[in-house]
Amino acid sequence: MAELEPGTIVDGRYRVLSRLGSGGMADVFCAEDQQLGRKVALKLLHRRFAEDPGFVERFRREAQAAAGLQHPNVVSVYDRGSHDDTYYIVMEYLPGRTLKQLIRDEAPLDPVRAIDITIQILKAARFAHRRGIIHRDLKPHNVMVEDDSDHIKVTDFGIARAGASDMTETGSIMGTAQYLSPEQAQGHAVSASSDLYSVGVVLYEMLTGRVPFDAESAVTIALKHVSEAPVPPSKINPKVPPELEQIVLWTLNKDPVHRPADDDEFIGALEQAKAAIVSGERGQRTASFAAVGGAPAPLPPPPPTRSPPPEIVPAALVEAPVTEPPAAVLGPDRTRTGGASPWPWVLLVALLIGAGVAAYLLTRPKQVRVPLVVNLQQGVASAKISDAGLTPSPVTEPNKAASGTVVSQNPYAGQSVDKGSTVRLIVSSGPGNVPVPTVVGMTKAAAQRSITKQGLKVGSVRTKYSASVPVGDAVSTDPAAGTSLPVGTSVTLFDSLGPAPVNVPSVTGETESAAKNTLTGLGLKVTTTPQSSSTQTPGTVLSQSRTGTTPAGSTVNLVIAQAPPMVKVPTVTGDSPSTAAKTLKAAGFAVKQTTSNVTDPTQDQKVVSQNPSAGAKAKQGSTVTVVVGKYSSTTGTTSTPTSTTTTPTSTTTTP
Repeated sequence: MAELEPGTIVDGRYRVLSRLGSGGMADVFCAEDQQLGRKVALKLLHRRFAEDPGFVERFRREAQAAAGLQHPNVVSVYDRGSHDDTYYIVMEYLPGRTLKQLIRDEAPLDPVRAIDITIQILKAARFAHRRGIIHRDLKPHNVMVEDDSDHIKVTDFGIARAGASDMTETGSIMGTAQYLSPEQAQGHAVSASSDLYSVGVVLYEMLTGRVPFDAESAVTIALKHVSEAPVPPSKINPKVPPELEQIVLWTLNKDPVHRPADDDEFIGALEQAKAAIVSGERGQRTASFAAVGGAPAPLPPPPPTRSPPPEIVPAALVEAPVTEPPAAVLGPDRTRTGGASPWPWVLLVALLIGAGVAAYLLTRPKQVRVPLVVNLQQGVASAKISDAGLTPSPVTEPNKAASGTVVSQNPYAGQSVDKGSTVRLIVSSGPGNVPVPTVVGMTKAAAQRSITKQGLKVGSVRTKYSASVPVGDAVSTDPAAGTSLPVGTSVTLFDSLGPAPVNVPSVTGETESAAKNTLTGLGLKVTTTPQSSSTQTPGTVLSQSRTGTTPAGSTVNLVIAQAPPMVKVPTVTGDSPSTAAKTLKAAGFAVKQTTSNVTDPTQDQKVVSQNPSAGAKAKQGSTVTVVVGKYSSTTGTTSTPTSTTTTPTSTTTTP
């Protein structure tokens, strides 16, 4: 088993994210393609097989075969290469669950739903078969299902056979025992019919919740496929319609010759059965399966069969055994009492019987087989019915199929009927129109289900901003809700990205009220922080926390100018200039210093006066003028005072 830790880089490109599962040949991981930025499924061959050239070749062939299958119902293969002495394949990553998980969770499935899923599997198989590729391991484990729409994709072509490149050794069995065809279980050559048998097993399991053959060992299961008849699905689930049961048992015939001829015949029969189920019709079929492989009882009749039923001869026309003519009536003396000879009457009756048999053989209607015309245009279908010696009888009904397409027929394809019989054709008049549903406020998954339930398709999912719908929920559709559209039309679904981002304008210098009105009008929230300012008008915006583009609903903080408070001027007279400056700055004042000549030497370099005076109230941040004495011994000398102004240091913090 290959072990890759999350974060491992494979081949310099694929980063492992998590482990998805393990199969018989390989492990599968979820990885990220670092070049394309997308998730992929990384399938890594078990190292014990990497040394076996046969397994390596089969693994290589899987990538080569599957890479050429670009189809809506087939998983895409992107790349292949080698890593750490083994080999890998890179495939499309499909979130969701396998059909096996769906069966475990929800089986038995509704017959119509089971038919729709089976038809998708058959379309994938048909695409491969037409290119010479046989899957050989079709099972619900290899079918991925999208939960919202039941869209399926078939994966794992690991043991597919392309053309004549059959690498299976004689007697070996490749595949899962519960889904093997009888010929595959015996190690014989397989064909497209073998895949159809496996699809029949999957359909059986969807309808009943269990496989037709199971046991403790694979060998026992294989023997049952070869020799036992399956239990009719209706014995397990009485809700299985007769027409669908016949198709299931038809595909499970032991002999490939008695199964559907190809994928198209299988699909056509399923579509007929679906039409009958939906319309409530229950067609009567006359053909019957022959018991195959020693089965104890014949299987129920399939809708189409490729071998004509046995001739039916009326019991009255079967030749009677010859008996001795009656004896003459004897009298009491045991002698003949007379009577005419009976032989003329016996001969007459024999002649009449012979004439009747001859007349029946000469006049009985010729039997012809009903051709398959489902999915053909009415004109083509009618011509095909007429060419077979039958009479077409078309009836038009609304249907999701394109207008003029035959959606069902009765009698069904493959039946033997009298020449000239009428074949009823149900012809689509078109799907009709339906309104686009309202999906606003629904989750993405619920909105998609609502659209598909209405008979429309989700063409694409896009996003748009919405101030009222939570992120990820449905906002609208295109066309809009209520628009009448033909069934099957694609509708674009829009999911919410939340409110659109806002371009925050500059409101610095505006009044607080004006700034708030501007910002709240844009869907923003506003908080304020006051800050003293002696230079700005109180109530104006000094600064703001956000500018430019920001998510709607974000908060913008505004710093609002506030008038400085009135505080007492401290006493600094008699202090040195430096001490006076520190005291005044600490109180929040600016300091202006001047000098004046003094005659008292004790006042030299001392504050001799201040303005405002000590104890007076002044605005914090305003200027206090201090006069510093300058001693001069010269009497009468006049000095010109000098002054310096010191502004207290302030720090403005913008949130």
